[in-house]
Amino acid sequence: MVGPVEERMSRLALYLGSLCAVSAVVSIAAAQLLLALALAALLLSDRRLRMPPVWVPLAVFVAATVVALLASGDPASGRPQIRKFFVLLMLPVLYSGMRALHHARALVLALAAAASASAAVALGQFALKWEEARRQGTGFYDAYIAERITGFMSHWMTFGGQMMLAGLLVVAFLLFSPSARGRLRGLLLVAATLIAAAILLNMTRSIWLASFAALAYLAWHWRRTVLLVAPGLLGLFLLVAPASLRTRFVSIYRPRAEVDSNLHRIVCWRTGLRMVQAHPWLGLGPEQVRLRFHDYLPADAPQPLPPGWYGHLHNLYLHYAAERGIPAAMALVWFLAQAFWELARAARRAPQGHEARFLLHGAAACVLGIAVSGFFEVNLGDSEVLMLFLAVLALGYTARERLAEESGYARVVA
Repeated sequence: MVGPVEERMSRLALYLGSLCAVSAVVSIAAAQLLLALALAALLLSDRRLRMPPVWVPLAVFVAATVVALLASGDPASGRPQIRKFFVLLMLPVLYSGMRALHHARALVLALAAAASASAAVALGQFALKWEEARRQGTGFYDAYIAERITGFMSHWMTFGGQMMLAGLLVVAFLLFSPSARGRLRGLLLVAATLIAAAILLNMTRSIWLASFAALAYLAWHWRRTVLLVAPGLLGLFLLVAPASLRTRFVSIYRPRAEVDSNLHRIVCWRTGLRMVQAHPWLGLGPEQVRLRFHDYLPADAPQPLPPGWYGHLHNLYLHYAAERGIPAAMALVWFLAQAFWELARAARRAPQGHEARFLLHGAAACVLGIAVSGFFEVNLGDSEVLMLFLAVLALGYTARERLAEESGYARVVA
């Protein structure tokens, strides 16, 4: 028999877990504290800790990481990556505590509000940087690329990843949710505009590419004719866009070596491939890529090295293959592929007008966005992005489970 204390703890776990997801956009320290409190409340409640079906590849990845650490010869240096496993509890805590679609919808709206606030702060930061460059008479682009807008975060890559995830949920809400009407629709359009402006002015090219791929997925399942006019709209935008945005777009295929990071990434990728070739099964060990980067630097690498951060390989899959071995990297690919397949398939089978559709399509789009941006950045190595991504997965799998209960389990998940 469930008592009143267990029921209150169950509700508290839901509220704390939801607040944890929202606070990840503002403060990682607050988010981790709230995650610990949510876990404690859940363990004291009437609900058991559960995991969605992607727990299998996630468990393989964790196990491969531990084995790589023990085999590295320097396990003490890799302990920060083991401590980071705590963040993975975001997925079971939120998935276990959240049972109703209206709770999931409320969390998405709260995330939209928090992301809009962060985007507004970032737009203010951009205005200040623009004014400072004008006042000093310096070239804006060169100075800005080295120190971009961050919102509530400490780094522009973290900020860009969070804006992408929140923005895709907002777009999915607008396109697929039956409750996106009236004043709520207007507020969501404002949120989408703020987040889109922040993503553009953040000028992180990997986020641009990933967002485009994820938005193409959403458009395909909404109105496919939109994809026919998308190239024309992109071309028109580039014609009227400010010079700095056009310069950044062109840098994708015609970079300026002293400013843009293309050559820096090539050096990282070539070095990472040498690491994988030397240690294909267990990798160098967690944190060893940062510590031993110069040991594997190709002999013909440019000297001095192009400006940039050489603490990781700027490719999610290559980095984990070099750090933890090819099996660990394949487990991560398995994790992302299974999540996308299960969420996208459930979304296709959801009835028109069902609230679960926006959660499922939104979560699938987020998986696709993370997978694409992962080719250019170690995005899931960032706790702020990882926590928000796991929260999105929990929302998607909650919708999948609720839809299965309503429509017949086999039809939705088979």
